[in-house]
Amino acid sequence: MAKLNCWEFKKCGRERGGAKAGELGVCLANTEVRVNGINGGMNGGRACWPIAGTLCGGAIQGTFAMKLGNCLKCEFYQLVTAEEKKNHQSSKDILKKLKNIS
Repeated sequence: MAKLNCWEFKKCGRERGGAKAGELGVCLANTEVRVNGINGGMNGGRACWPIAGTLCGGAIQGTFAMKLGNCLKCEFYQLVTAEEKKNHQSSKDILKKLKNIS
């Protein structure tokens, strides 16, 4: 079974070419190439929780620290964690990639 990206799971339509992209904009999870491939996703599609400014729940989310509580409760975050098990990339590792720290 193919691994879903957040926009596919949430059916938000905010991916490039999505039903709501013109009206609401393209979500940064869809365009964030620095984390492409993490947890088997396209761009930030399976690493959306540390990406500041993602569009989720009908609103622009803030920084990782501001949105972490909501993300930990998110069904998609829980799905990725369960699917990836021991291979799940930590938020710390994802944040390093986003900040281009080696």
